[in-house]
Amino acid sequence: MANSFLSLPDERRNSIINAALRVFSQYGYKKSPMNEIAAEAGISKSLLFYYFRNKKELYLYLAEYCAEVNKQEVLKNDCYGKDGFFEVLTAGLKVKVGQMRRCPELAMFEMRGFFENDPELKRDVRALIESYSQFEMQKNMMAFDPSEFIEGLDLEMMYRNIYLAAEGFFWEFLNSGDINPDKLERGYMQLINHWKQIYLRKETSS
Repeated sequence: MANSFLSLPDERRNSIINAALRVFSQYGYKKSPMNEIAAEAGISKSLLFYYFRNKKELYLYLAEYCAEVNKQEVLKNDCYGKDGFFEVLTAGLKVKVGQMRRCPELAMFEMRGFFENDPELKRDVRALIESYSQFEMQKNMMAFDPSEFIEGLDLEMMYRNIYLAAEGFFWEFLNSGDINPDKLERGYMQLINHWKQIYLRKETSS
């Protein structure tokens, strides 16, 4: 990415970001034409290629941009400061649902990106996801309290099971054709309540 992109006025830079998010979120990586992104942003295709050498560079910039947006929203809402593991998950869900309502293209880009399998991108996208989803990092940020859970529970295995179940939930949601924030919130809260019944000590599961 050219430094000249970062030095653009906020309005111009954001117009390019938002145009790329709209196109990628609609078509996915492979089928998104750079000329359409340029047209959406109101610039020439050659200028877009001046800012970004190729489509992959633009896509990965957006992926990192979205990760930073999420990080800042989580911090702003003090999600990791909530009292209890599942309260942290619930707070994170509220942030995601709010984001879907305010910035649907960004939320859709992220969901599509999580399952991106294009060989040109897959390794880089997975590396980015793993950089913020590893158990040790999450454990430190969430301040896991073992006394919250049933005795003898393997917390890392629990986290892995929840992560995989959440991945399956989002895959099913994305492919349902009904991308509705309320539906996402209801469905994921059902999962959270189910996990609470399974993993929490009985006296703290209400």
